Amino acid sequence: MSESPVAATPPPPVGPDPAPGWVPRLVALDIDGTLLSWVEGSGQTHGEVTEPVRAAVRRALDAGCHVVLASGRSPHGMLPVADMLGLGADEPVWIVASNGAVVFRYPPLEVVHEHTFEAADAVAAVLREHPRALVAVEERGDGYRVSAPFPDGELSGTQHITPVADLVAEPVSRVIIRDPEATAQDFVDLGQRLGLHGTDYVVGWTAWLDLAPVGVSKASGLDEVARDLGVDPSDALAIGDGRNDLEMLAWAGRGVAMGQAVPEVLAAADAVTHPVTQDGAATEIGRFF
Repeated sequence: MSESPVAATPPPPVGPDPAPGWVPRLVALDIDGTLLSWVEGSGQTHGEVTEPVRAAVRRALDAGCHVVLASGRSPHGMLPVADMLGLGADEPVWIVASNGAVVFRYPPLEVVHEHTFEAADAVAAVLREHPRALVAVEERGDGYRVSAPFPDGELSGTQHITPVADLVAEPVSRVIIRDPEATAQDFVDLGQRLGLHGTDYVVGWTAWLDLAPVGVSKASGLDEVARDLGVDPSDALAIGDGRNDLEMLAWAGRGVAMGQAVPEVLAAADAVTHPVTQDGAATEIGRFF
């Protein structure tokens, strides 16, 4: 999870329309900033999916479309959203968690793919420049192991205080580094400066850095799901708003940015829908279902 930006300019107009006759066989949905709206001025989102979004997802499911959540959240942080949408009510569904590092079926939670990496060197390089930054790794099914408590609402589940050396002593699927005293641009510049060899990284709305195995993203996780389902990426619709959605939007046949998305995402998307506060995901899904 990460913090909502302050909109400096009005969102771009909604559009363009999809190709005539094109209907997605798979809809990939980000969560925070796409399905759930931000609580202004905080690093967390509201806890409820709106009825228009829920109804749009239901129509897609009823039409036989596969709906797949794809988020930077850990698996247990995604389950309440899946439940709110009614995903898995009829049969287990696919979910892409931890920015693609964990792919699972639900319900029950069954991990199908997990990608891990050695994170110690990359974490040490970041902490040399941001020594007061917070570090977290997932503790599956419970919460996170953290170097120090994160701001309220930014991590789901329980936080267990753990020395940094112990956090990255073994391979992990994802590392979160958060510096409440820095900015997102500080971390964008840091990533470019360090290179972070052996990892991929993505910067959130604030100084929130996700480290992941090289080549792992929401797109790689969705590709694993699509292959299992027999769906070509050209038949997929993806909707998101953050930097960690860039690969996913490029992977899908139609990649759509939420109206409040960061400029890089707006520029990279095939189309733009309304902001999350205006149920933009429902608007886009409603074009087809």
